[in-house]
Amino acid sequence: MNRARRQCLQWALLGAAPVGLLACSSTPPVDPDVRTDVIDANYRAADALLEGLMLDRKLPLLVATFVNLEVLTESSRLGRLFSELVGSRLAQRGYLVKELKLRESLFMKQSQGALLLSREVREISQNQEAQAVIVGTYTQSSKMLYLSVKLVLPEGNVVLSAHDYAMPLDTNLKGLLR
Repeated sequence: MNRARRQCLQWALLGAAPVGLLACSSTPPVDPDVRTDVIDANYRAADALLEGLMLDRKLPLLVATFVNLEVLTESSRLGRLFSELVGSRLAQRGYLVKELKLRESLFMKQSQGALLLSREVREISQNQEAQAVIVGTYTQSSKMLYLSVKLVLPEGNVVLSAHDYAMPLDTNLKGLLR
């Protein structure tokens, strides 16, 4: 990691100064006959979020259900699956990931998952002693599914890293969006 990026991250972790965002993106070429490996795409997104960060593996991370960018209070099977995959990858990489579905104090809409609005992030993360929260959004066009996932400090809602990616909208993804 270069010196400027490391210094930016250190300032962000201290909550000190306005921060430039660490960002990545990956957009595959559109080929309607090729199915996207959903698991691999989300594992790569989780890996990209962690790149260059020095998080404490003993402090928990929370992963919220990915939400529809058009209606941020709604999700789908796709949003729930994608957040599960990102959380799985973080756990595989040795991070402590708290399972939100098992928390009695967390409001969960039936068939929506663990939706974290910005006003809820600080309270829930403090209750869980979380060092960061992973949030994600998705939206679709006629041929593509676009996703954005961010690793956010609960204190001040500072985005430490972000990853944007896209997938061809095949019948499998369309089914998950219903």
